[in-house]
Parts: sequence; structure tokens; C-alpha cells
Amino acid sequence: MPRRRTDSSSGTTELLHTLEDLTGRILDRIKLQQARVELAAALQRQVLAADLPVLPYLQAAGRYAPARDGLDIGGDWYDGFLMPDGSAGFAIGDVQGHDVEAAALMGQVRICLRAVATATTDPAEVLRRTNDLLVAMDCGLFVTCSFLRFDPVTSELTDARAGHIPAVWATADGRCDIVLTDGGLPLGIHAGENYRSTRRLLTDVGAFVLLTDGVVEGPSYPIEEGLERVAELVGGGCRTAPDELAAQVIKVADLTGHRDDAAVLVLRYGALRDEQPHGGLQKQRQGEE
Repeated sequence: MPRRRTDSSSGTTELLHTLEDLTGRILDRIKLQQARVELAAALQRQVLAADLPVLPYLQAAGRYAPARDGLDIGGDWYDGFLMPDGSAGFAIGDVQGHDVEAAALMGQVRICLRAVATATTDPAEVLRRTNDLLVAMDCGLFVTCSFLRFDPVTSELTDARAGHIPAVWATADGRCDIVLTDGGLPLGIHAGENYRSTRRLLTDVGAFVLLTDGVVEGPSYPIEEGLERVAELVGGGCRTAPDELAAQVIKVADLTGHRDDAAVLVLRYGALRDEQPHGGLQKQRQGEE
């Protein structure tokens, strides 16, 4: 009997040590995961807190909605900044994945685009050079992206796409198009990829709206239906303030039953000179939804 009690006591002690070890490992993993989430969220907040430029003829607004599953962060982003020649550059993109690596690469791509734009402001060339940089980095992830240049002197908008979904363009005279211009491969796949710039003159009043696929595609919606829904909103709201229109468009993601994160960038132009009496370039702070 004493021997049995000793064996039982020894076995209980061993079990407790095992449980203690397992509990410690689980807590360590939880802390690591929390640190990864906090790091990714901080990276994403830094990117999405960008000051979008406001020009005499054009205003911009962005919105972001996090993924519903997994980490509360992802690889979608938007950005806008003034370039050395006086024009404004705008970008929207989607990094493959939904983790800290995707968020980190998102920040790197944003920096690459801004750095390349100090040497050239042509959207096709900006994408080409950024692609070659990402391929050389060999990060193992790809990035879809649209980059645009707006010239406040000529009111010309030039854009190029790297595997990204189409934009939506609507004007106050009733025109509304899903912009299906040619685009090259996503960034980071193949060195030497060439992209094509498309130029259009912005006259009267209208809105040019860029999206990530989380806005228009999900279990409940094929991407074609999502784009058509966005086109309806933009066509009926191109005179709306850009922040209000962006808020309306991002809600399409709720209709699709999306699980991906989602981003919207609205460029609203025309009839803005009277609203900017001093005519100077300004910046406005854009927050997350």
C-alpha cells in the first residue's frame, strides 16, 4: 500500500510538472501572437494615417475596413503625396496575406513608391522601378497596386495598374465607367515587367474611385456585381464630398460578406476652386473608418 501511494504521488507530481510546462508554452505563444498583432496593427495605422493632398481642383479621401477572420489587420493600403514636379501621386494596393509579414511589406511598398516618385512621376515607370526593387528583395509575396499622378496645372490624371482591380470613374453629366485599362503583373513577381500609363483630362465635376478586392468580392458577391454596385454609388454621388462618398463605397464590403480587409480611395474633382479661396496646396488628415 505505501508503495502504491508513493507511485501515485510521483505520478501526480509528474503530471503537474507537465501541465505547468504546457501552460507556460501556451502563454508564451499567446504573448508572441499578441506582439505580432500589435506590431502589424501599428504598421498599418502608420500607413493609413497618411496625409492626403488637397489641391485647388481635387480632393481625396480614404477608408479602410479590417478583415473579419484571422488577424484584425491585412495588406491593403492607400496613400497620397505631393511629388517634386508639383503634381500629386496617389496609390492603392493589396499585399498578399493577412499577417505581420503582409503589414510589414505594405509599409515597404509605400516607402518604395514614394522614393521612386522622387526620380520619376510617370505612373508606369514608378510601378516598373518599384517592381524591380521588390523582386530584388525576394520577399516571397506579391502586391497588386494602382498608381496615379494628378497634374493641378493641366487637370490631367495619369494612371497605371499592376494586377490591381479596375477603378470606377463617374462624371456629373451621367457618364460612369469601370476603367478596364491594360495592366501588368502584380509587383514582386517578375523583374523587367512593363506597365502602361493611361491619361485622361478631368473636366467639369466627377469622381475617380479606387478599390481593393475586399470591397467588391466575397462569398455573397462575384467581383462583377460588386463593381456594378460601386458604379451605381459613384454615378449617383460624384458631386458628394469625397469623405462621404468613400464611407458609402466601403459599405459595399458588408454586402459581399467579405472576409478580406478592404480599402477605398476617392478622388473627387471639379467645382472645388471656390471652396479653396486661397488656391494653395493643402493637406488633410484621413482616419480609418
